[in-house]
Amino acid sequence: MLLWKMLIVALFWNCIEAGATQRRANALFPAARSIKGGVTPVVNPTFISSISDAHLLFEILMTGIHFESSGAFSVTDAELASLQKTRNLNLISEEIIPKKLPDILRLISGLSNHTGCLDQDDFECTVLTLVYTAHQMVSSATEYQRDVWAESFVSLYKSIKKDLTLRN
Repeated sequence: MLLWKMLIVALFWNCIEAGATQRRANALFPAARSIKGGVTPVVNPTFISSISDAHLLFEILMTGIHFESSGAFSVTDAELASLQKTRNLNLISEEIIPKKLPDILRLISGLSNHTGCLDQDDFECTVLTLVYTAHQMVSSATEYQRDVWAESFVSLYKSIKKDLTLRN
């Protein structure tokens, strides 16, 4: 009888822990939850699913991208821009990555409170947010804006570095 009680308590605790972990993960990028929930069922909000996808992302970033005010980006290389994976990256950029500074600061706060390693979706979105922040920092009109974007960039970088050191 005691064994059954312990098993039920352990199962109950596991359900509570899984629910808390799921809420923490969804809180970092709330827009990703709506895409996973069925808004765009054809497209996966995760870009990298293999090593070749990571190489493709690196190639896209190295050839140059330009973020527009809407959040969409354009790839300077026409061949890369025509790929389905690049269109998927555009969807992630438009729908999931935070563009407004208060949203990015909310993400940074969530990352600083996050314990453990980020899952792949959150890590990838954080890296893409870092890229967006770097672009905004470079294209800022005033020194004050540049400084604010630079502080956000450094905070995101520290969060990514912390996550990578936890994995080793």
